[in-house]
Amino acid sequence: MFCLSLSLSLSWSLILRTALVIPNEAARLLVNIATKRGCGARRNLTVTTSCLSPNHIIAIEQQARVNYVRSLGTNILRDDSSNSNSDVPKYNPGMSAPYSPADSRYDNTSGWFRRTGRSGLKLPAISIGCWHNFGDPGTDAARHTDEASMHTNAQAILFTSFDLGITHFDLANNYGPRPGAAETRVGRILKEDFNGYRDELIISSKAGYYMWPGPYGEWGSRKYLLSSLDQSLKRLQLDYVDIFYSHRFDPETPLEETMGALDSAVRSGKALYTGISSYNAEQTRRAIGVCEANGFVKPVIHQPSYSILNRWIEPDLLNATEDLGVGVIAFCPLSQGLLTNKYLNGVPEDSRAKQESGFLKEEAVTPALVEKLKKLNAIAEARGQSLAQMSLSWVLRTSSMTSALIGASRPSQVVENVKAAEKLEFSAAELAAIDAAIA
Repeated sequence: MFCLSLSLSLSWSLILRTALVIPNEAARLLVNIATKRGCGARRNLTVTTSCLSPNHIIAIEQQARVNYVRSLGTNILRDDSSNSNSDVPKYNPGMSAPYSPADSRYDNTSGWFRRTGRSGLKLPAISIGCWHNFGDPGTDAARHTDEASMHTNAQAILFTSFDLGITHFDLANNYGPRPGAAETRVGRILKEDFNGYRDELIISSKAGYYMWPGPYGEWGSRKYLLSSLDQSLKRLQLDYVDIFYSHRFDPETPLEETMGALDSAVRSGKALYTGISSYNAEQTRRAIGVCEANGFVKPVIHQPSYSILNRWIEPDLLNATEDLGVGVIAFCPLSQGLLTNKYLNGVPEDSRAKQESGFLKEEAVTPALVEKLKKLNAIAEARGQSLAQMSLSWVLRTSSMTSALIGASRPSQVVENVKAAEKLEFSAAELAAIDAAIA
């Protein structure tokens, strides 16, 4: 980075700070525009701005900051091994420019958007999950301990995602950590940066797990689900979510009540579609049957965990969703990061397995598992893919899978993972080799 010192009058200093830390491309932008207008640019990049109007200064600052956030996904964070907080700009988020999406975001349309079951809803092949990395400072894998860098990284992940055609951001009431923190952060980004693009986005939330004390703070009662939805909408600063899920099956609450609450969410205008998550095949068939018998809006999507290492949905649940016309979006398709190059040589310090709040525990990464991952990585390399790309391609290999839901701790991971949709074909030999690798 270059530190750009600007010679400003007192009034202009109210518009632009006298020293900005911006990346090389943004610095060149300022120098180029100043030079075109006859301003001197010395070798130390101190630019005299006496010939630039205040409007020029504002426009240059805004474009520089937008370029910087975008560059996090393509330039600065290209090396996946880098997790330094120095990758993140140190500036007042209140001075950020309005986000302007890439004009090319819908160029990759061939097979990218996939129909959700038999509904009219289409989702991108890759969707962004906000389970991790959008909570309170210091809770993400990259350890952004201050609010400014934490928020800027979250912005960069969502900006990069949307620029690449990812229109679906998935949340739940308890995502953080702290529960609710992810919805609060994403809500701020939606309001401040995606204003004007709401109709291009699919925002989902869920309720089912513990959220507040007492008998009404979890599971599947009407009281809990609808109260939670109201709270989620406040945190997200939205009038409605596109998809509202029952996050888990409640064995003690009648399905008529749970499905009736989802129906009420749609009929009240607070959700457009409903979904279920982690229901088994029998529970899924019962849920749809209850909706049909009572005239409720039927769930259009199911969100189960699914990956090369976790195949519990085969074959019963996939058969059920296919029969019922329900779409499937897989969460944890990379098995909490195991199906990436991160764990090929053990457990790195910046991994989820090292986080106290993570679901993946360090002791789970055994030598036997690492050997399996190395075998899978060899198959991926032979296909010309990274292990993460092959793992996502494997999940998306059939038309019954609507989308794969990825988490990302930095924008470069999004850039890498969207490429998985370019190579979904597997030979019989490759599929057999993958099965043998994990046997």
